[in-house]
Amino acid sequence: MKKTLFIIAAAAVMAGCAADRNGVQLIPAANFDTVVDGKPVALYTLRNGDLIMQVTNFGGRVVSLWVPDRDGNYADVELGYDNIDNYIDNPGERFLGAVVGPYANRIAGGRFVLDGKEYNLPKNNNGQTLHGGLKGVDMVVWDVVSSNDSTLVLSYLHPDGQDGFPGNVRIDMTYSLTSDNEFKVEYAATTDAPTFFNISHHSFFNLKGQGNGTILDNVMVINASHTTPVDSVLIPTGEIADVTGTPFDFREPHTIGERINDDNEQLENGGGYDHNWVLDRKTPDGIEFAASVYEPASGRYMEVFTDQPAMQFYSGNFFDGTTVGKYGKTLNYRETLALETQKYPDSPNHPNFPSTRLDPGQTYTHTCVYRFSVK
Repeated sequence: MKKTLFIIAAAAVMAGCAADRNGVQLIPAANFDTVVDGKPVALYTLRNGDLIMQVTNFGGRVVSLWVPDRDGNYADVELGYDNIDNYIDNPGERFLGAVVGPYANRIAGGRFVLDGKEYNLPKNNNGQTLHGGLKGVDMVVWDVVSSNDSTLVLSYLHPDGQDGFPGNVRIDMTYSLTSDNEFKVEYAATTDAPTFFNISHHSFFNLKGQGNGTILDNVMVINASHTTPVDSVLIPTGEIADVTGTPFDFREPHTIGERINDDNEQLENGGGYDHNWVLDRKTPDGIEFAASVYEPASGRYMEVFTDQPAMQFYSGNFFDGTTVGKYGKTLNYRETLALETQKYPDSPNHPNFPSTRLDPGQTYTHTCVYRFSVK
């Protein structure tokens, strides 16, 4: 594998500039200059190594992520929109590039019991609670703690009772680009009352560039020998299933499309891949390899590392081409993938799953790294 360094003049990466010699044309910062719920929204540009990224503090969304291919040609590999209005008022594609929580993924029937008390949450997905409910942490403006050329630090106080979750939960989140071409996400959270907490990052990637074709020819590896199977509404059954001999075994490289249409109940339930893999970890909390994706035409190669026990892989099964994203390109069926490091979905309702309980005096931490290179 080779890694080539590319030098980009500072004047060429200012928001609102014309395309530079690498074809990088960033979204104008003015497109995100607004106020939501009395708090200012802005667009921030980060760059380090060969990567250029734009982030808004509305939902901590990654808006664009420019990555070179094996020939040095740049493409924006992040699905998203070029203005704040589409993020605020587009519930059908709500989670593009966002931080999701306070409980990422699904909670069955929008309910859980904590210390003998039942909590009821908004049901925003087929009678279930998805990614925190109606507001979550993706539809709010995060406070900007600090920013520089390569790092953005955000915080949000998730108030007691928002979307039905107990506890005032202080969340600190850092996005950074490293000189090793890594996009790193780091979280820390504390609470003043017992709660359940499971946050994640929800970038939708297409290593060919947004709108440039299917992800089915991408070569995938997932470091996991088990999944948590789901029912017809994508709620875990409670089983932890061996992937051996199934379309879910990515311990050796396979293209995403090789087995995605197999006659398999789990693939039918998800409309393709939309499942939680239980990672094969060597340590309890070290940052370890979770997955990789290789796009053969461009040579772009993305690796995922995390300290979390699991990862959701979603193969873009519900995009239908009716929504227009950046560059006038539609968001099409199976033209994107998400790799969301996390704890297990619906853990509050499955005593056999690792606990997601967060108590006062404890600090939740979570690191996810997306590392880019070329082959």
